[in-house]
Amino acid sequence: MAGEKSPRAFSMEELPGHLIGEVLSSGRLAAGDLARLEGTCRALRPLAEQAASRLCAARMACSVIGPAARGELLARCGGSWKKVLRFLQSVEQSFDTVHTSSGNMQVATGRYHTLLVHDSSVYSCGSSLCGVLGHGPDTTQCVAFSRVSFPSLARVVNISAFHNHAAFVTESGEVFTCGDNSSACCGHGDVGRTIFRPTQILALKGISCKQVATGLSFTVILTRKGLVYTCGSNTHGQLGHGDTTDRAAPKIVELFKGPSPVVQVAAGASYTFAVTDDGTVYSFGSCTNFCLGHGDQHNELLPRAIQSFKRRNILVVRVSAGDEHAVALDALGYVSILFNGLSTMFFDFYTLQTEVKVGFFSPGLYMG
Repeated sequence: MAGEKSPRAFSMEELPGHLIGEVLSSGRLAAGDLARLEGTCRALRPLAEQAASRLCAARMACSVIGPAARGELLARCGGSWKKVLRFLQSVEQSFDTVHTSSGNMQVATGRYHTLLVHDSSVYSCGSSLCGVLGHGPDTTQCVAFSRVSFPSLARVVNISAFHNHAAFVTESGEVFTCGDNSSACCGHGDVGRTIFRPTQILALKGISCKQVATGLSFTVILTRKGLVYTCGSNTHGQLGHGDTTDRAAPKIVELFKGPSPVVQVAAGASYTFAVTDDGTVYSFGSCTNFCLGHGDQHNELLPRAIQSFKRRNILVVRVSAGDEHAVALDALGYVSILFNGLSTMFFDFYTLQTEVKVGFFSPGLYMG
């Protein structure tokens, strides 16, 4: 109206410090956002650092480690809580997803094929042996990435591929599989029928999932509640049910119904790893070349916690599995390698588990 004064513009410095602090530590900002914000206003630097500290303390990976370990992590990040936050957020938010200038991407490879997720759409190329590319029975190979058809509203957020089958998780928590189903690894309750196109696992309908891991003819599924389901070949106990009976449909792993939910799973050729929110690592299945990390080569039919991590108070946040070796990332950004004892002669001592501290996983590098 005429005569009314226009609202006066004010700077961020004029706002009460506690109000700015509450906004910055609301949990909606990433470490990069805090860094950019303090870059535009020098007066906000201490508030941004304080907010990053509070956000770190609220994260499970940080809350389960003691004060001394938190201090070591902060020192490794150059005394910056924003760098600590960036490291923790990168670990929590990513299952092999890479954030690029052209969108979020994830790549998974099998023996003769490659899968790519770009902004929730799936592409595949290579050999379509047993329908693993997901393009139907008439496609034998793709020389370039071709888009895979999913239901119109399906946005894929996680993928996994092994030699002969693939699995996908959508934004809504549904799980799809395709490929060789001779060992029922696709989880559809039937054995022998090849699945040429991504098909939803109906046995998991109504169960919201967030991650899949595929091994040699078996599949591991992690739900958003931290429960684990497995299906397919169980020759070495890699399904974690206490026996060696194959499962044609996903069956819940009973041991993980406890108070500590699983936050990540990984599958090797014939074995499985699971990480719980308290930093404990469980392994089960084939223990060829000591890959389970228990110091012996006995197959484990049930999930078994790796005691050497517990004895050294190592809290693991992520694990990756190869054919006969595994790599674990702990809460301080250090890497542990589980592999054939004979290979450790490269490090000048014999041990079934070797901790290797490397700069590649340095938390400070996550700030870019």
